[in-house]
Amino acid sequence: MRNVIYQQFKLSVMAALALIAIAIVYPAFGASTPWELVSKAELTFKDFKGDPQMHWIRDHIRDAKAVIIAPEIRKAGFVIGGSGGRAVLLARDPDTGLFSGPAFYTIARASIGFQAGIEKSEVVMLVMTEKSLNRLLSSQFKLGGDASIAAGPVGMGAETSVTSDVVAFSRAKGIYGGVNLDGTAVTVNDEWNRQYYGKTVTPTDILVRRSVMNPDAEKLLQIIAQASIN
Repeated sequence: MRNVIYQQFKLSVMAALALIAIAIVYPAFGASTPWELVSKAELTFKDFKGDPQMHWIRDHIRDAKAVIIAPEIRKAGFVIGGSGGRAVLLARDPDTGLFSGPAFYTIARASIGFQAGIEKSEVVMLVMTEKSLNRLLSSQFKLGGDASIAAGPVGMGAETSVTSDVVAFSRAKGIYGGVNLDGTAVTVNDEWNRQYYGKTVTPTDILVRRSVMNPDAEKLLQIIAQASIN
């Protein structure tokens, strides 16, 4: 029990330190409103879907339980090294196959691994198991801790037998795999969820009960739905 409490405390401290560093260097996280983040997520997913190197995404999104899109993961290096950004999560209804959302999250780590020369990366993650989706519905989730994560295969001849809970694809300046997300904290952004839906809601309200919706997300949902049936 003490070990669990310690790990939770450690994760919270790491996320807090990363957020402090990022807030100093990149206070806007690349998007100033949830509506802007949704628009950027549309472009990011469309670009990944159309990228000939992202063959694995096109072949496996139909099997995913959910999709996480982070249009901008930024590196910060003022006093405390760190990295982070904002992301949207969209989940598939197991009965209808349709996607719902988005729910808004913050991604942060005190010392996230960027490749040399990379300051900003865009990320798409496929959540492949029910366990990892359920963990994402809680207030805080650790990639590589609460669920296994693997870098997504890139290219036409890419390996197809990836068995991780989460498969992550990142791209920056033409470099694939520009950021290592293992150990990253993914935290629910309650304020942005409230702004976007006009009241206090949880990811469970948005993605499981589907008790709220915002018509501004329709285009993003359609893009992902089309990708999953093609």
